[in-house]
Amino acid sequence: MWATLMKLDLASVGLALFLGLIFLVLFEIIRINSYRGRTPPGPRPLPFVGSLPQLLRKPMELIISMPQYGEMSTLYLGRKPVIVLNTVQVAKEALVQEAFSGRPAMPLIDWLTNGLGIIMVTFGHSWRQQRRFALHTLRNFGLGKKSVEDRVIEESRYLISEMLKAEGKSMNPQHALQNAVSNIICSIVFGDRFDYDDKRFSHLLKILNENFILAGSPAGQFFNLVPFIKHFPGPHQKVKQNANELVGFIRKQVEEHKETLDPDSPRDFIDAYLLEIEKQKSNEDSTFHEENLVMSTADLFLAGTDTTSTTIRWGLISLIQNPDVQERCHEEIVRVLGYDRLPSMDDRDQLPYTYATVHEIQRYANIVPMGVIHETIYPTKLRGYDIPQGTMILTNLSAIFSNKEHWKHPDSFNPENFLDENGHFSKPECFIPFSLGPRVCLGETLARTELFLYITSLLQRIHFSWPPEPQPLDMDGIMGIVRIPQTFNIICCSRDTEE
Repeated sequence: MWATLMKLDLASVGLALFLGLIFLVLFEIIRINSYRGRTPPGPRPLPFVGSLPQLLRKPMELIISMPQYGEMSTLYLGRKPVIVLNTVQVAKEALVQEAFSGRPAMPLIDWLTNGLGIIMVTFGHSWRQQRRFALHTLRNFGLGKKSVEDRVIEESRYLISEMLKAEGKSMNPQHALQNAVSNIICSIVFGDRFDYDDKRFSHLLKILNENFILAGSPAGQFFNLVPFIKHFPGPHQKVKQNANELVGFIRKQVEEHKETLDPDSPRDFIDAYLLEIEKQKSNEDSTFHEENLVMSTADLFLAGTDTTSTTIRWGLISLIQNPDVQERCHEEIVRVLGYDRLPSMDDRDQLPYTYATVHEIQRYANIVPMGVIHETIYPTKLRGYDIPQGTMILTNLSAIFSNKEHWKHPDSFNPENFLDENGHFSKPECFIPFSLGPRVCLGETLARTELFLYITSLLQRIHFSWPPEPQPLDMDGIMGIVRIPQTFNIICCSRDTEE
């Protein structure tokens, strides 16, 4: 009798669970259809996971397909609708508005940063204070001035020497490029550069690259859907471990700066921030404290290291695959500068083809295909749609950078995209790699300086080619926080200075 009751109870429980699941799925479908009636069109999402399976499996394919739904479209990250801006006109209309200047809560980022820093912090008092201070301080230490340009030119000498150490042999350029780019922001933030053979710094660059991949991987996206997994083992624990190592490195730098701080002569960003903490002690509204110092420094270090070096790596691939472009740049550079004088930013007008090539590298590399995610901070309207507060916004840079109405050669690597009919440099209005509005990239000026000077210096002194048996490359790359190329090797040969 008891066994019969147990069987009935188990059957009832099973039936109840099954019916409950069916009800949840039906409710989710109704909820999605309700949203879809009020948002721009887009691919049909799956219940609970939305467009994530396709985004994780074939991200570039989904991104490229979005313009077919119109100038604005919608995809779903899990259960949340995300508005995608597919044209430069609608992107400019939206991003310049304060309403679109928020950042969504990302559980993985919040777990790593405790909601502090600059880049991914929500729009508000803390973000305003930290960004304003960072901009002001970076300018004081040379951002946009000749002093930073001189640092990049000097670092170019180290970079050329480092890459030619393996002259004629197959080598991976990733570490040298990351180190060179990182040394500029390090000189501003920490007050010093790091040698290319510094093992601890090399390890930091390695884990930095690892985190950029892991945070944007399926594991990172899964964490954002179910953040309670932080209490369990998994690849997300490696992300946290790496982040803790980076934070530990910065904390050590802060402690060393405290011991040697001269209030009358701040040496770098950390010194200036420590002085600001002291200055703001009596201000109840102050967001300046040591934890924010660490996270703001980490943001500057991360942003100033990976994006520019990744762009240059994609650039080397494009230049090797287009040897005619590489040769034409070299000839123009040598005609204007010779071999002995490294380039300066003042040379841009005399090097229109090279300058166009640097911009084409950025366009074609397209390292952030959907831009950095935004969020509406209050209800607003855009092109006839009501956009609720808390709606996530993505800018489809892939679509904007390949729009046939704006580019002469949208689907191929061709510097002519940035040249007018007279061969002069001309930048189309749809070239917005650093975004727009209040959230425009903090390091835009530095990135532009580094890209031009490093790429021009390398093309002046080095010829790049593939090894005899190069590995095939998937040009979609690896999608992390930024789109990075697969690991590749190249051969560097010194240009004959007597040719």
